[in-house]
Amino acid sequence: MTSPHPTRDLFDADHLAAWVGTQAGFARVPGVQYAVRVGDDVVLEGAWGVADVTTGEPLRTDHVFRVASHSKTFTATAVARLADRGVLRLDDPFEAHLGELAGTAAGRVTLREALGHTGGVRRDGTDADFWQLGAPFPDRGALVAAVRADGPVLGRGEAFKYSNLAYGLLGLVVEAVTGAPFGRHVRDDLLVPLGLERTTPELDDAAPAVVGHSARGVADDGRLPVAPVRTGALAPATGFCSTASDLVRWFAAHADGSDLLRPETRRLLHRDESVIDRPHARRRRYGLGFETREIEGRRVVGHSGAFPGQLSRTWADLAGGVVVSVLTNAVDGPADTIATGLFALVATALDAGAPTPEEGAVLGRSTGRFANLWGLTDVVRLGRGLWLVDPRHDDPLARAERLVVEGDALRLPADDGFGAPGERVEVLPGDGGRPAGIVVGGLTSWRAEDYESERRAQLAARRVL
Repeated sequence: MTSPHPTRDLFDADHLAAWVGTQAGFARVPGVQYAVRVGDDVVLEGAWGVADVTTGEPLRTDHVFRVASHSKTFTATAVARLADRGVLRLDDPFEAHLGELAGTAAGRVTLREALGHTGGVRRDGTDADFWQLGAPFPDRGALVAAVRADGPVLGRGEAFKYSNLAYGLLGLVVEAVTGAPFGRHVRDDLLVPLGLERTTPELDDAAPAVVGHSARGVADDGRLPVAPVRTGALAPATGFCSTASDLVRWFAAHADGSDLLRPETRRLLHRDESVIDRPHARRRRYGLGFETREIEGRRVVGHSGAFPGQLSRTWADLAGGVVVSVLTNAVDGPADTIATGLFALVATALDAGAPTPEEGAVLGRSTGRFANLWGLTDVVRLGRGLWLVDPRHDDPLARAERLVVEGDALRLPADDGFGAPGERVEVLPGDGGRPAGIVVGGLTSWRAEDYESERRAQLAARRVL
C-alpha cells in the first residue's frame, strides 16, 4: 500500500513488496510486517503471511508486535528529555536516585554508562530462563535484588556489555524522578504527543497482537506458538509493542529540526559510543540506546528487537529522511536482512533521482519478474536506473546489474564478471504491453507467473505437489 508522495515515481512499490514476500517465503517465516517512510509520508506499508500459524489468520498492518529492544530507544529518549529539563543528569550514578543501590557497585554506574551498555552490569541475571518462558520476568524487587547480588561483572568503561538489567534500572530512575509509573510517563511524554496510537510500553490485551513462533525444525518447517508474557520491571528494556508504521514515525521524530530533544542531546544519543569488533562477525556500533550502521553510503541509526517468538529491526537515515522497519513473528525471522535490503533498494532509487516521463515510459516497458530453471530475475526500475536483481539473495544489490539503456535496447554493463558482460538483454514482447520474457546471456526466462503455473502443473502430473 502506498500513499501519495513525490517519491512514488522513483520505484515500483509492487516490486518492493514482492521482494519482501520473496525473502519471507524462502525463509518460511509465518509473517512479515513492514513500512517505509520518506520525508513526511509512509510510502510503502504492507503485511505478508499470517499472524498465527495455528489459525491461519492473515497478518494485517494494524497487528501489534513485541518490538523488544526497540524499547531501549524509547527509554533512552525519555531519560534524555528529563536531562534536557534538568530533572536529572546523565552523569548521575544510579544510587543518586535509587536508594536501594547506595554503596553497591551497581549503584556507582552512571545513567550514561547504562544507556551505552558500558557499566559492566550483567545482561539478564544468573537465572534468565524467563527469556524462554521458564519463569516470570523479574518485578522491581527481583530486579534490584539481582543487581545488588550479581550486578557488575566488568569494570565501568571496561567494555561494551549489553545489559537488560541496566535498562530496567533506568526505568526505575524515571519513576523516581517523575513520581509516575514508567509506562504512564512514557505514554504521556512521548507516545501520545507523537501520535503513536498503536505503541504501548507493555502488551495491551485489547490490541490485535500477533502470535510469536519458535524456530522451524532442521528437517521440517514446523513451528510452535509462543505464549504471550508480560515483562515486569524489564519493560524499559524489552516490553514495548508497536507496528512497523508507528516505528517509522517514531524514528522520524528524531530527525534534525525536531523539538523532541535538544540538538546536542540528540547527537549524543546517536553518535558512536562503542565499536564492537568480534572475530568473524560484522562490526557493530552503539550510541546511547541506538545502534548505528552504514548502508549504501548512508549513516543510519536504529535498533533490533528479539523477543520469545518475534524478531524486528528498524533503520533510519535521519539526515536523508528515510526510515525502514520490518517486524517478524518468528524467533528466527529475517528482520535485519529484509530491513537492510529494503533500505538499500529505496536508497538506490532516491540517489538515482526521478526519471522524466519519457524515461519512465521506456524503463517501464521492460520491468517485471521472470523465471527459468536457474531461478528468478527481477527487472526493476530504481529511480532513473533499470536493474537486474535476483530476489532470492538477501542483499538485493550484491549481484545486481544496472542495465545500459540504448534507446529501446538493453545491454549488460561491460564490466569484469562471470555472467554476460557487454551482451544485449532481449525483451520478448507479450500481451498488454507487458514483456513475455527476457533473454540474458542466451538463456530465456519467462514471466514468473507463467513459469510457476507450468511448474505446478508438472508437479501435479507427477503427484509431487
